[in-house]
Amino acid sequence: MSSFWNGRRVVVTGGAGFLGGFVVDRLRAAQASVTVPRSAEYDLVDRAAARRLLADAKPELVIHLAARVGGIGANRENPGRYLFDNAMMGLSLFEECRLARIPKLVALGTICAYPKFAPIPFKEDDLWNGYPEETNAPYGIAKKMMLVQSQAYREQYGMNSVVLFPVNLYGPRDNFDLNSSHVIPAMVRKFVGARERGEAEVSLWGDGTPTREFLYVEDAAEGILLAAERYDSSDPVNLGSGEEITIHDLATQVARAARFEGRLTWDTDKPNGQPRRRLDVSRARERFGFEAKTPFDRGLAATVAYYEANQKEIDSR
Repeated sequence: MSSFWNGRRVVVTGGAGFLGGFVVDRLRAAQASVTVPRSAEYDLVDRAAARRLLADAKPELVIHLAARVGGIGANRENPGRYLFDNAMMGLSLFEECRLARIPKLVALGTICAYPKFAPIPFKEDDLWNGYPEETNAPYGIAKKMMLVQSQAYREQYGMNSVVLFPVNLYGPRDNFDLNSSHVIPAMVRKFVGARERGEAEVSLWGDGTPTREFLYVEDAAEGILLAAERYDSSDPVNLGSGEEITIHDLATQVARAARFEGRLTWDTDKPNGQPRRRLDVSRARERFGFEAKTPFDRGLAATVAYYEANQKEIDSR
């Protein structure tokens, strides 16, 4: 990382989370002065808390990663909470950064903001050409509000902010809670557990036909920091690998990485989610030089190894 970060005061909301932890690690290695607010002290749904955070930390740059988020099941159970909390966090933080004259704000949107039937690959210009997939639409729309706010605040106030749209992330330190995790950590936990219990099969949601794209968490952290350093526009930018895989093929790869040799069955009473996901990642490459580097098999092996090394602690939570 460049000398840009040396001594720079940075607030990372969500810095104690999965992605945030890797962003903070990189910033501290580059000698940045990093503040990681905890929700118990600064509940960013409350605008007054956002104001107090900025007054306390006096940052030169804010990276907003905090979110209320989960997989398909969690989104189905919490549509109102995910809409309100994520919208309010974005609205509050943007407004308070504007009032405090923070030089730059980098915010993370979500792949869930794209229309359900967006053309493949997803191009940033297609973000508004349809309604998101129903199971996660409230979350996706709440996060997409930040793009509107970024563009409106730049036009009216000259505020410098960037909104990035990452694809599904995975890697070590992910959330492996089956009630709220995303697809890869959920599969890892299911397959490792089934192998250890000697079970003959694992049942998975849907029919296996949807496709997804995945980005290794350390690559995502690099993309965010490159944008923070090099990109100054409110045009949305995708962060991804540009590679697509079916859920069926994903399950086969995860099972192999977890050394599970039993059968895979599919519960078609459960939703599939969005039919396809693959990003056009050319804008990130052209605007600030980001390209994903981690091969999927290597990232998957690291994810399984992390879960197995920390299984007792994770399973006891």
